[in-house]
Amino acid sequence: MIAKCPLMAFVYTADPEISRPFYRDTLGLKLLEEHQYAMVFDANGTQLRVGKGSASTPAQHTVLGWEVPDIGSAINELQAAGVTFNRYEGLGQDEQGVWQAPGGAKIAWFRDPDGNVLSLTEFPATTPVL
Repeated sequence: MIAKCPLMAFVYTADPEISRPFYRDTLGLKLLEEHQYAMVFDANGTQLRVGKGSASTPAQHTVLGWEVPDIGSAINELQAAGVTFNRYEGLGQDEQGVWQAPGGAKIAWFRDPDGNVLSLTEFPATTPVL
């Protein structure tokens, strides 16, 4: 039943005053609504709810990610907006912080203001679109 229903994504912030401009202005997501408990953004048709809560320990793995057609251009655009990309020792990332997965996907990671790990992924041209 739920396979035919829209997916919603969730992430939390302890400081909406910092997270709002990050998701809206830096990442370019449209703010649809905001209320006492959450900010709701349109992430290209997927509802992203940035819940307002107290500080918590962010996960050390990716919680949100975007598929991009050109990871280098996407990185340049985000860096120009002030985003810093993560470096992981021993991963073999290139000068932009991109790691190439065994299947050919190119992946780069960055954090939101609360420390949540976000990512960009460029799949090889031969990968079928789901």
